[in-house]
Amino acid sequence: MNAEQLKRMSADKGFIAALDQSGGSTPKALEGYGVPKGSWKTEEKMYDLAHAMRTRVMTSPVFDGNRILGVILFENTMLRKVEGDPTPDYLWWRCRAGMSGRTPACGLRGTRE
Repeated sequence: MNAEQLKRMSADKGFIAALDQSGGSTPKALEGYGVPKGSWKTEEKMYDLAHAMRTRVMTSPVFDGNRILGVILFENTMLRKVEGDPTPDYLWWRCRAGMSGRTPACGLRGTRE
């Protein structure tokens, strides 16, 4: 954790989003999201569907640094990409000025070092 992340976690208001369903709880999470049981034949396909679900959450305009201080991630999610970036990098940098021409929206300031 860098100094800016530590400051945000200790001083800013917001919550930590839990996007960490493991293999055991993923089928129920997918059902709650509207993906019927049996829509996947392999564990890998189930994780693909779960990542698509998490990506939709993470790329939502309301999923921003004005509300979210941090995110708990399942290892499988950490190893995947969101919009071409590794998931942890996407979550930290996605709204910072200068990244891929995106406009800052999540209250994080500065540019990628």
